Amino acid sequence: MPSPFPGMDHYLENPARWPDLHQSLITYTRDALQPQIRPRYHARIGERVYVLAYPQTMYPDIVLIQRPLQEPKPLYGEAATPETAEVEAPLVIPVVLTVPPAEHREPFIEVFHTAGDEVVAVIEVLSPANKTAGEGHRLYRSKQQAVLDSPVHLIEIDLLSTGLPTVALPEEGYSRLPPYRYLICVWRAPERYRYEMYPIELSSRLPRLRIPLREPDPDVGLDLQALFTQCYDNGGYGDLLDYREAPPVALSSEEAAWLDGLLQGKGLRP
Repeated sequence: MPSPFPGMDHYLENPARWPDLHQSLITYTRDALQPQIRPRYHARIGERVYVLAYPQTMYPDIVLIQRPLQEPKPLYGEAATPETAEVEAPLVIPVVLTVPPAEHREPFIEVFHTAGDEVVAVIEVLSPANKTAGEGHRLYRSKQQAVLDSPVHLIEIDLLSTGLPTVALPEEGYSRLPPYRYLICVWRAPERYRYEMYPIELSSRLPRLRIPLREPDPDVGLDLQALFTQCYDNGGYGDLLDYREAPPVALSSEEAAWLDGLLQGKGLRP
C-alpha cells in the first residue's frame, strides 16, 4: 500500500519507526546522487558515534537487574531486639537497576571531490537525539558549527515536527518563515548569512532540492518526495501503521481535520 499522504507521513515519527526510515533515507539519498555526480564527485555515508545517557528519545539496549543475595545489614547504631522487631517496619530489599549509557550511531552523507578526496558538501537527516536537549543536541550543534566555519556546503533535512529548532538558521530567522511542520535548510559556503529554506506543511509534497557542488559545477537535483516514497514502499510501512489510531505527534485543529478527511476518503478510517 502506498503512503496515503502527499508528503511526509507523520506516523513514522514514532520513535519505534523512525530509525529505519532515517537509515533508508540516508542510503537512498546516496544512491540517487551517485549517478548524477560521478566520476568527478562521489557520495559516501559517514557515521558519528557518541554515548548518550538517558533519558533520551530512544530505547536502552540492556537493563541489568540485580537482586541482593542476602538480607541488608542493620542500619548504623541499630540494635535488633525482639521488642523492636515486632513494632518496626521491616527493611525493604531494593531492586538494583544498572542502565548503561547508549552508544548512538548517526549516519550522514559527504559529497567529496574525487581528485584529492576533498569534502564539498555534507547532507544531514536530523534524528530525535539531535533535537532533544542534552548531549546529542550539543554534539550535533558542535559538528554543525564546524561545517559552517569551513568551505563545505551544509544541507539539513528535518522531517521531525517535534523537538528543538536545530537547523543552521539563526534563531531570529524562524519568525520570518511561513507556517511549517518540516524544514529543510541549504547553506552554501561561503555565503555565511544566506540560507535557502524549505518550510513544508503537513499537506504538502516534499520538495526537490538543489544540492550545491564546487564552483563552477552546476547544482544537482534531489527529489525528496521520490526518496520518501521509495523508503515507504521498500520498508513495507503500509503493513505496519494503523491509521485509525491517533498520530504520535500533536496536530493543530486544521491539520487534524485535514488528516481525518484524507484518511476517511482513502478508506483508512471509519
